[in-house]
Amino acid sequence: MNPSNVKPSWQEKGYVDEPIGSDVNLRESIRRLCDEKNAVILAHYYVDGAIQDVADFVGDSLALAQQASKTDADIIVMCGVHFMAETCKLLCPDKLVLLPDVTAGCSLADSCDARELAEWKQAHPDYKVVSYVNTTAAVKALTDIVCTSGNALKVVQSLDENEKILFAPDYNLGSYINSVTGRNMDLWHGGCHVHERFSIDALSAMKQQYPSVKVLAHPECKAPILAAADIVGSTAVLLKYVMEHEEEKQFIIATEAGILHEMQKQCPDAVFHAVPPEISEETRGCHCNECEFMKKNSMAKLYNTLKYEYPFVELDASIAADAVKPIERMLSL
Repeated sequence: MNPSNVKPSWQEKGYVDEPIGSDVNLRESIRRLCDEKNAVILAHYYVDGAIQDVADFVGDSLALAQQASKTDADIIVMCGVHFMAETCKLLCPDKLVLLPDVTAGCSLADSCDARELAEWKQAHPDYKVVSYVNTTAAVKALTDIVCTSGNALKVVQSLDENEKILFAPDYNLGSYINSVTGRNMDLWHGGCHVHERFSIDALSAMKQQYPSVKVLAHPECKAPILAAADIVGSTAVLLKYVMEHEEEKQFIIATEAGILHEMQKQCPDAVFHAVPPEISEETRGCHCNECEFMKKNSMAKLYNTLKYEYPFVELDASIAADAVKPIERMLSL
């Protein structure tokens, strides 16, 4: 047993790395631990399919936030990225919120520093701040109302048409909302590294190869990808479209490849063509576009985080008090 002043190695790594016996059935053991501890597992569409299959609820950011606010579980395990676990904690301050790997960050959330946003806000004192949910709690604390990719249009349209708006941090989503609404929101220049690296050349070639196949794209993609798309929407919107149009049989998908797992489950006879990323040293040899942060979640880490109840998410009380308000405003819509 370690002396009290020596941390277990997993406290340094940000996830529990205790070995798991080869005789352990991870799926059954995870569900047993959930029953024993009154725990609920929330999984984003972008995590590994095995985790989606063992979760109590699978969804996008808005659906997971809503589920977190409704659950009567004592423990919430957020299989996603760090800002999602923060959002769960904001909505469920009295519950234990676990994240299988605390180093599962988000390039979009990281692109918006709270101190820099505070300066931007100070330079525009008569503007309302609309922030994408893919932000830290500290950024949310500076925000008037939060939005998701699924409800950004509704949130912006809920504000007076003459309202001056600062939109952060996703530039592509903000540009798309400006184009749809005719607004002229000032936009933060942030982005998701996954959605920004889809190859327009590859998509153009796919459209030529499959001329009658619909292109479905997430609004975090760059403008040329969105201009080539037939359907633009959140992961939930894209999934809904596929389910309601299964007779089309084939679809071209431009969002993180994890959504293909649920699409294939719901529409087993359909064929999904994933738009690849632009070729770079980082993506060479990869035929799909994946978020390495989402993929830090694994069945082994999920099992260990339930068993050891670590790592857990904590928030500064003063930040949390302000950060929860714009989320509640969003949910009230």
